[in-house]
Amino acid sequence: MNRQAQAAVMFLLGGALLHAGTTDLYLRYVKSGLRPLVLAAGVILVVAALATVRYERKRASAHAGHPEPRVAWLLVLPVLALILIAPPALGSYSAVRAGTALQPPYGLDPLPASDPVRLSVVDYASRAAYTHSLRGRTVRVTGFLALDAHGSPYLVRMALNCCAADAQPVKIGLTGQLPPVLRPDAWLEVTGVYASRVTRDPVNNGVIPYLRVTSARPVATPADPYDETWNK
Repeated sequence: MNRQAQAAVMFLLGGALLHAGTTDLYLRYVKSGLRPLVLAAGVILVVAALATVRYERKRASAHAGHPEPRVAWLLVLPVLALILIAPPALGSYSAVRAGTALQPPYGLDPLPASDPVRLSVVDYASRAAYTHSLRGRTVRVTGFLALDAHGSPYLVRMALNCCAADAQPVKIGLTGQLPPVLRPDAWLEVTGVYASRVTRDPVNNGVIPYLRVTSARPVATPADPYDETWNK
């Protein structure tokens, strides 16, 4: 691989990181708190690429060298694909094949006095499975749909510790007034009340609490599709 191709790859990769860091695209890969590091990495790669080009021009003017194979420029194509094709966030395919990551909470904030209470999937699941704080309360939760092998519906959010590579699902079982058509990966805003029913995830025997749905409406995929409740 010649130096010019190296510089081009670094420049494009740095540009991809800057593009991701200045938009919401980086949230497909890492948690929101890592944005400064994504931008810093992009700047470093762009500067390194420009420095490489400058050095190579000086070296080429001082020493006549043999031309390097042009096939090295094909290495630029994967980087272009990274820029032009944004991967989707992890969804129902991953969720039904991994066990719920729900764990007993260390502590929970007091609930607002008024209903409906807007909660994350992780927050609702933690309270419903391990406390009695949701009895008699109306809640509103947003997540994507996943159907298990028996067609049972779950409202899911992939919980993030650091990056998409370590994302794990947290699942809420749904009962009550469900939409007539349940499409996996469709995002829903669900309003409902606490249900005392609890089952075990067949993948890892983890706890799955339930929510009795009173209404549900489709919503757009959020800018940050992952649940970072554990990081707050």
